[in-house]
Amino acid sequence: MSGSAHVGRSTVLSGASVVLPTGTVRGGRVIVEGERIVGSAHEDAAVVDLSGHWIVPGFVDMHNHGGGGASFTSGTAEEVLKGVRTHREHGTTTLIASTVTGDLDELARRAALLAELTQQGDIAGIHFEGPFINPCRKGAHKEDLLRDPDPAEVRKLIDASHGAARMFTLATELPGGLDSVRLLAEHGVIAAIGHTDSTYEQTLGAIDAGATVATHLYNAMPGLEHRAPGPIAALLEDERVTVELINDGTHLHPAMLELAFHHAGAHRVALITDAMDAAGFGDGIYHLGPLEVEVKQGVARLVEGGSIAGSTLTLDTAFKRSVTLDKLPVESVVQAISANPAKLIGVYDRVGSLEPGKYADLVVLDSAFDVKGVMRHGEWIVEPLAAQR
Repeated sequence: MSGSAHVGRSTVLSGASVVLPTGTVRGGRVIVEGERIVGSAHEDAAVVDLSGHWIVPGFVDMHNHGGGGASFTSGTAEEVLKGVRTHREHGTTTLIASTVTGDLDELARRAALLAELTQQGDIAGIHFEGPFINPCRKGAHKEDLLRDPDPAEVRKLIDASHGAARMFTLATELPGGLDSVRLLAEHGVIAAIGHTDSTYEQTLGAIDAGATVATHLYNAMPGLEHRAPGPIAALLEDERVTVELINDGTHLHPAMLELAFHHAGAHRVALITDAMDAAGFGDGIYHLGPLEVEVKQGVARLVEGGSIAGSTLTLDTAFKRSVTLDKLPVESVVQAISANPAKLIGVYDRVGSLEPGKYADLVVLDSAFDVKGVMRHGEWIVEPLAAQR
């Protein structure tokens, strides 16, 4: 079913429930011409009947370390592209490549390779997760490579990224944390609070300094306490912050997902994968940066210590789970999985919603919310049976 069949000069995808920024249109249509969505069709346009299906915008993943057996943190350019292709087949038409903690010079070299792929349009930028994180909340990061946030070192990685740096995850309570947040804000790069031991008050200070994202909310940070609310309460309550959530059934209890959607609102949630190499690939032994990871029954854990080490999630699974198990409205999930991350990383003018003028990046789902088609820039990556001719 996967292929590279190009959509013709003008193609009408008709009959589906189409999720637009203004709501869902039943029996709607999306018109594609070349790479773009357009407002009207030619008389001789091909019509693809997608009755009984949903058409939603392509998914945008702003936190992803790899997939398809390939690592964004250490693989060659070809391997990175293999991982990108795997996620595209699962509906993620735009993604940020995330690194993990490593030696600073090594991260700078990595940034140069990922910057090239960003310039080519294969990925949408770079997210540095570590090394500027708290050792007591390190998760799957190598402790002896961790360091306090130093604005000069942050600047070095921004420069090495040649304009492709989109986000840094920092433990903002560490020395240099707030200055690093201010530097990132000045350079138009997202400062994300994560792998943190921050207090409620310290977190508010970081938000005031310019931090706008919570890296995988709840994970790798202190829990909610009635006298010490910690970072979670501060991040959930502040309208300036978007909270990342990993909805894979392992990282979060459904009640905590519901709490975030209820308290922050769908407009402040970004569904992410935090995927590593095994996403879309299978169980086995892998590496996340310098650390060995075992994947058993789809759950990735460090061989040494047993910490959860990213996920094997793809965003189609997160979408289906959010709608079917968590009973969230489809429109809210589309907002969290496409529009919000696209706005955050600065690409909403091109992707993240089904509007004329934007790229024809879309996902066709059946009534059970399983992927039946994926289109990127007007080209079928997974071609729905109705479109095969």
